Amino acid sequence: MSLESLRRRLARPKTSVQLCLLGVCAGLIAAILIILFRLVIIAVQGMFLNEADNFAELSTLERFALPMVAALCIAIFADFTGFKHYRLGIPFVLHRIKQHYGNMPIWNAVNQFVGGALALISGFSVGREGPSVHMGATGASILGTWLHLPYNAMRTLAGCGVAAGIAASFNTPLAAVIFVMEVVLREYKVHIFVPIMLAAVTGALTTQFVFGTDTELSMIHVIPLSGWHIPYLILCGVVLGALAFSFNQNLMLIMRTFSKVNMFPRLILAGIITGMIGYLVPQAMGPGLSAIAISVSSPEDIQLLTTIFVAKLLATLFALGLGIPGGIIGPVIGLGVVIGSMMSYFGHYISPDVEVVGTYAVLGMAGLLAATLHAPLAALVAVMELTSSPTIIVPAIVVIVSAYVTALQLFGNRSIFLQQLEFQGLAYQVSPAVEALQKVGVLDEMDEDFKLLYSDDKQQIAETLNAVDAQTPLIVFDEEHGYRLAEYDLSLTAEETVSILYVPLEGVSSQSTLAEVFTVLNDKRSGAVYVYNKLDNKQIMGMIRWDHIRHILTIRNSLL
Repeated sequence: MSLESLRRRLARPKTSVQLCLLGVCAGLIAAILIILFRLVIIAVQGMFLNEADNFAELSTLERFALPMVAALCIAIFADFTGFKHYRLGIPFVLHRIKQHYGNMPIWNAVNQFVGGALALISGFSVGREGPSVHMGATGASILGTWLHLPYNAMRTLAGCGVAAGIAASFNTPLAAVIFVMEVVLREYKVHIFVPIMLAAVTGALTTQFVFGTDTELSMIHVIPLSGWHIPYLILCGVVLGALAFSFNQNLMLIMRTFSKVNMFPRLILAGIITGMIGYLVPQAMGPGLSAIAISVSSPEDIQLLTTIFVAKLLATLFALGLGIPGGIIGPVIGLGVVIGSMMSYFGHYISPDVEVVGTYAVLGMAGLLAATLHAPLAALVAVMELTSSPTIIVPAIVVIVSAYVTALQLFGNRSIFLQQLEFQGLAYQVSPAVEALQKVGVLDEMDEDFKLLYSDDKQQIAETLNAVDAQTPLIVFDEEHGYRLAEYDLSLTAEETVSILYVPLEGVSSQSTLAEVFTVLNDKRSGAVYVYNKLDNKQIMGMIRWDHIRHILTIRNSLL
């Protein structure tokens, strides 16, 4: 199949072998980038840590200095590349997918790779999924740009990169698929769903080949809970919902408070705060593995767990709020496990003969994750995959629903990603009409049966109009007026002389979707555009009329 045929096939909003194969390629590229990212972190940490992310083995002075040195390096590199390229992480990816079909700037990804690696190496309380998602989307964007694919296909490939990034980070391919549909694309369409599934599986299998099949929660033992726990689980969910609201509000408060401060001093301040917290509570450093290990091994030490929870909460809020490049999901998982382990203290009284701490730890993670991100289904699936235990489903649903509804209805909580987007002034919403039209490339709908005439001679234009079929549009070009659609003026009365009506035409690239056509013609609600091939001297390939767009929106919209 030629590249031109491939592009035409991908312009259709249909499931295809070609799109599935490209999804696999996008997943593989994302996985390779993420493997390289993780190997860099492991290699550098191995120079000063015997166990990954175990910062407790460092001296107090080293724990204090390490984040500050890393913050300085992050700030210097960001200043060198330009702070305009310092929009990073999942919120930025959401914006690019919604507004730019997932076309990712390269320098932002470079900042994300270097900054994210430095942050994770030095013990900032951020997750690796933020950089993974950003790099996964960038890898997919590079593939789509290199092949000059239609923008609707590039948008799907960006979703594939995001899914592969999450699957490679947590070894949870199904949760990654649900996250993309629930949080990133916010829609369920089969022709998008299938390649994203393949990309997630590709990302997970590729990283499993390098790092094995263990997950962050593999050390936690989950057991079934009796029905007597359900009232207490509902109460736990309410508490988790309130905590999620508090977390989101305080994170946004820090971002707003320091928004007027330049990025350089903000990053240095984040390093100082993390260094101070690491000096006092080393288990609060890192993405959350140390906190999870302590929660599982010492669930009875409520004072220690409370100290770790407060310290990690502060470390996470200030690291993310002040602009350290990293993800929010990893720390939220750690915080959820700690608070869940604390909640198990009272769960022991319901079932005194069994060890319920592991189950409650996982449920705390699920409830906090669902309410913070507004992703209840993704949180549920993540719990199932991370624990490999179907017995967790029912109690997880109880906790997730309680936490999500409490946060949403009682406190008016909103997704932290959307709040960050609004704060940064990054658009993420599009109208229903544009959203539907974004799924169809112009190559699939353009009218290729047209006549092109390079002349402004009225006599020649009239003769050409007489010669062509009445249904065949005539496009004329001259240096003064550019491209115009020439047709007889049918509004004239029988007594008037027949004249030619000229309709100015704007051009759209062959990579465009019908949304770009809609944007051009929407104000006039009439006219047409021509489609040009920018790879072939802007050769005209076809044209699309407003009537065709109106037909799609009114008749075929439900099929898109």
